Amino acid sequence: MLTKRLIACFDIVNGMVTKAVQFQDNINVSPAEEMAGAMYDAQIDELIFYDITASAEKRHIDIEAVKKVARRVFIPFTVGGGIKKLDDMYEALKAGAEKISVDSMAVRNPQIISDGAKAFGSQCVVLSTQVKYTGQTPSGYEVYIDGARVATGMDAIDWLRRGQELGAGEICVNSIDRDGTLSGYDLELMKAAQAAVTIPLIASGGAGKPEHIKEMFAGTQAQAAIISSMLYSPRLERNYTVCELKEYLLQHNIPVRPVRV
Repeated sequence: MLTKRLIACFDIVNGMVTKAVQFQDNINVSPAEEMAGAMYDAQIDELIFYDITASAEKRHIDIEAVKKVARRVFIPFTVGGGIKKLDDMYEALKAGAEKISVDSMAVRNPQIISDGAKAFGSQCVVLSTQVKYTGQTPSGYEVYIDGARVATGMDAIDWLRRGQELGAGEICVNSIDRDGTLSGYDLELMKAAQAAVTIPLIASGGAGKPEHIKEMFAGTQAQAAIISSMLYSPRLERNYTVCELKEYLLQHNIPVRPVRV
């Protein structure tokens, strides 16, 4: 059985890891490279780095921040935000990223998914999508872009299917409704996603306690979970360690890679 992955997700603004609730009221937590080093030492499975204001500000990704993080970690590292064309993907990979996440630009120019998959392989291209339940689409779920600020009118589940067809090797599905709320993942959203695609899915948005991760892995086919708030949010009375989370999951028969002593 394939092990499930725990992923620390960094929302980056000006080189700082920030935390928000439903994409609002961001609080600075730590310089990205320092947090990356701490998560690597804690034996997190992967990192995802989003330059969350790049698309809205119509600029390129903060490549210097990417380089600083890449120097501190030796695990799979995905970056996104401000990726507009193939050259941007190449620059991020050259800076130390292993995978590239495309979100708003993929909606505006879906060909970037195909171009990236052709140039670097599907395993290198992650389609990230911000999803909100609006009831205004056939599935009820709608795609938002530009840091979840702009509604597109696109049906989220149809978009996931198209992303797979275009060549994405993995899809990260973030629930705007659950993001930063610590109330648990949107399991219905993940079930709808898994019914639509066959490539690996990453669940994002809502994890607040170990039970939420267990319920998501036990109740869906997602291969990975983003757990950023649980690890370092200043809004929590206490944060969890990677070791605590993995031990809890193993005790409940969720296959994860054990922490090395």
